[in-house]
Amino acid sequence: MARSRKRAPRRSFGAIRQLPSGRWQARYPGADGILRAAPETYETKREADLFLAQIQADQSRGDWIDPAAGEVLFAEYATRWIDERGVAATTDELYRRLLRLHLEPTFGDQYVNAISPAKVRTWRAERRKATGATTTAKSYRLLKAIMQTAVEDDLIRRNPCSIRGAGREDADERPVATVEQVFALAEAIGIRWRLMILLGAFASMRPEELAELRRADIDLDTGSVRVRRAAPELNTGRRVIGDPKSRAGKREIMLPGFVLLDVRRHLEWFAQDEPDGLVFVGERGAALRGTTFGRKWRKARDAVGMRKEFRFYDLRHTGNTLAADTGAKLKDLMVRAGQSSERAQLIYQHSTKEHQRKLADDIDANVRSQRAPADQGAGTSTTATVHKIAPPLPAPAGAARRR
Repeated sequence: MARSRKRAPRRSFGAIRQLPSGRWQARYPGADGILRAAPETYETKREADLFLAQIQADQSRGDWIDPAAGEVLFAEYATRWIDERGVAATTDELYRRLLRLHLEPTFGDQYVNAISPAKVRTWRAERRKATGATTTAKSYRLLKAIMQTAVEDDLIRRNPCSIRGAGREDADERPVATVEQVFALAEAIGIRWRLMILLGAFASMRPEELAELRRADIDLDTGSVRVRRAAPELNTGRRVIGDPKSRAGKREIMLPGFVLLDVRRHLEWFAQDEPDGLVFVGERGAALRGTTFGRKWRKARDAVGMRKEFRFYDLRHTGNTLAADTGAKLKDLMVRAGQSSERAQLIYQHSTKEHQRKLADDIDANVRSQRAPADQGAGTSTTATVHKIAPPLPAPAGAARRR
């Protein structure tokens, strides 16, 4: 009596079949119960078995990701990612520029799940040669953030951006102007813009904060300036009025005493008349434009022989350095400069107005000592020193004196 052929046990997960070519195909059910073919065929049945075992283990751990889920074009996903961030206008503009110029040419028409670590390494090497390390680091950080969200959206299993240190910017240290250079710039740029130079340096104010500074923000009785808003100018020329750069940007800055005479003059001669009028406006009374001020800044910088890479923003380093030299506490320095640090979280600690007033007074004394005549110790009066720092000026031609 012939023996009956013993059937192979029925598989509990997936299915395997041999193709006419002789290779083996594995199919497995997704979370929806639909069978999906493995991305490749296998030379042996054992290899197909191992693939199914791995898929089954991933699903049981909750690690399995539908390979079709990541079949979305990177350009579409990245654009949606930026739309959903709700970032500041300047950051939004930066992200879209980096995406357009540095990410989309390489990854734009690829599926998100097709971007591999090898492709990222090749792209980064090419970008470093084409644009330099700083722009490449910014672009890499954006790419890494987008792909991390893809991981969280279950489009891919792992972030392909895994190059250690690739997002770090090792930019050259910014130049610091001396006190004499600051005053030389203030003289060279002219009386209308003199106060911008002084507040940028000795009050550590950002240019976008100065552009939105209002009369109501200045308290001459206490010698302070409140930073409530900022008006950065985009590359399109549009001014975006809103909150300062960070939560720490909203602050009250105590001014060194030697600046107050310039503040009074400027408010009397140039600021808009309304109680909440802009402090800095153009010759025709319109809001400050970066392009207009930029031309005057470059002309003044060249006139005093400073390096072309010295930016208006670098004036903050002078004020920050002077403040640090007073021996002030780190949290007081951070409050004055409007800086935020998630690591130390010092900005959220209390910095009293008395500390800030002392900080301003110490800067005042430091600058006066550097600007004083060489023979001050031989009897030069404090009044003479004050006039040396801020000499009396007649009202400029065309300036309407306020009453």
